[in-house]
Amino acid sequence: MTYGAIFVWETIGTAVLILLGTGVVANAVLKNTNGNNGGTLFINVGWGFAVFTGASLASPSGAHLNPALTLALAVADKVGWDKVPFYLAGQFLGAIIGAMLCWATYKLQFDRHDEPRNTLGIFSTAPTIRGTTWNLVTEVIGTFVLVIWVLLSPAAKTAGTDGVPQFGNSALGYAGVAFVVLVIGTSLGGPTGYAINPARDLGPRIAYAFLMPIRGKGRGDWGYSWVPVLGPVVGGVLAALLYLVLPTS
Repeated sequence: MTYGAIFVWETIGTAVLILLGTGVVANAVLKNTNGNNGGTLFINVGWGFAVFTGASLASPSGAHLNPALTLALAVADKVGWDKVPFYLAGQFLGAIIGAMLCWATYKLQFDRHDEPRNTLGIFSTAPTIRGTTWNLVTEVIGTFVLVIWVLLSPAAKTAGTDGVPQFGNSALGYAGVAFVVLVIGTSLGGPTGYAINPARDLGPRIAYAFLMPIRGKGRGDWGYSWVPVLGPVVGGVLAALLYLVLPTS
């Protein structure tokens, strides 16, 4: 897989992931939508299937779609460090593009929403109770569960080129990852909204900063923005380190 191909597929997959993920939140939160007040389960299910869709599309690159997963795979010696920058660049660019497409889809609803300061939550996560240390712990734990599953799942034992786990589109395929994301959301997503992916949170937050201030729609809560970036990275690396010391048989 060339550097350029990795960048392209990760951009496409992450853009679709974020478009559909932020889209389900917009559908539930914004006024004048068919999904208004859909609830937390509605949102979690939407995010789960967003992961399935984006990952299936990006299968040629291994469908990381998550800097925390990419870094963990590099630490676990399953992807070359030389490829990491191209994975990350595609993921963050794709996240920004996906968030902008979500905004374009719901442009009329954003314009008529009567609580503009609440729209940041459509694009990025926030804690229900703000406490930096424990918010960070929550993100570490959630991401740890996701990454250790990827590393230890049966599909990971059959690796593609460069040792990158290939889930493919046969049988359940990437639906397995979607199920894990769904259960993380329903079980561990209550405190912080479960970013578990630095690109998923920071990319849309950047897009929000560009799009919403034009219409006076609020700010990006940058004081909290590092938590859903650092927490997933730490959780992913810890999962990779555990993987390295586990018995192989």
